[in-house]
Amino acid sequence: MDRTTRLVTLTLLTALVAACGGGSGSPAPAPVPVPSPPPPPPAPTVAQRAAAAASAASQAADCVAVRPFYWSVGDAGGKLGDGNVGAAPPVASTIMAIASASKLVYGAYVAQQRGGVLTDTDLHDLNFVSGYTDFTSCQPGETVGTCESDGTNGTYEAANDGKFFYGGGHMEKHANDNGLATFGNADLASAINASLGTSFNYSQPQLAGGIYTSATDYGAFLQRIVAGQLEISALLGAHPVCTQPSTCATAVYTPIPSEADHYSIGHWVEDDPAAGDGAFSSPGAFGFYPWIAHDKAWWGVLARSAKSSDEQEGVASMKCGRKIRAAWVAGQYP
Repeated sequence: MDRTTRLVTLTLLTALVAACGGGSGSPAPAPVPVPSPPPPPPAPTVAQRAAAAASAASQAADCVAVRPFYWSVGDAGGKLGDGNVGAAPPVASTIMAIASASKLVYGAYVAQQRGGVLTDTDLHDLNFVSGYTDFTSCQPGETVGTCESDGTNGTYEAANDGKFFYGGGHMEKHANDNGLATFGNADLASAINASLGTSFNYSQPQLAGGIYTSATDYGAFLQRIVAGQLEISALLGAHPVCTQPSTCATAVYTPIPSEADHYSIGHWVEDDPAAGDGAFSSPGAFGFYPWIAHDKAWWGVLARSAKSSDEQEGVASMKCGRKIRAAWVAGQYP
């Protein structure tokens, strides 16, 4: 047998051995099937979400504590669910002072004016680290400029520059320096509304706390943010600063001392490791609490008028609002 014949024979034998399973006489084992993962559970329906939110609003201890109030939740397309709780509660159209819920509005206005690109000075003022920390209030007949110059409103505290201090002086200073100094209530509302497509009014020319409006009109503003129609949408949570003096050397004062949240451009980032869910919000001293979910899929309002102007009223509404938001997202309560 010549060399060529031997090579052909060996090749044929090798093929036969492989075909017979290596010569063992046993067929190759069949592959073990891999089970498909179970399909994810279906998302809750709007009806399920609304029912869960209504249960939280009426049953959660944090919500019982702030009765009476009106609540609503929606998405980019509009309001999806609402209700009211307690004796003689407000309704969607009830006009009320919203105090610090005005802060998100001014942050959105500046973002709109800047085309979404803020300056370092904008961030210094809107993150409340400017050092203008002695603000008290404005009078109804004043302008932005005369309010800023009243008493200690425009006093600069060098020791607080670069440190978070929750208050209205930062925004009043910013507005005074950026074209709004001569504006009273009517002119201020006109400028803000023209920029944002909103329907707000001002009872005093205070950018951080002067708006009075309804849950319906504020909800329409939040809807525009969630729909991506305003520049602030892309800036939610941007450039955050720490707010808790007990854990952060660059914080002086926060109205939420029990939490280590952050503050962004005229709004809170509710990212405390224990209590937060990452939502963006702007609670007011009379209890008006607007929010946008961390994933920007949902917006909501909790509207009430507490008898006293106290920052803790806003914190109390925030705690109830969280319960409503969690129930809405999960589609169940508890």
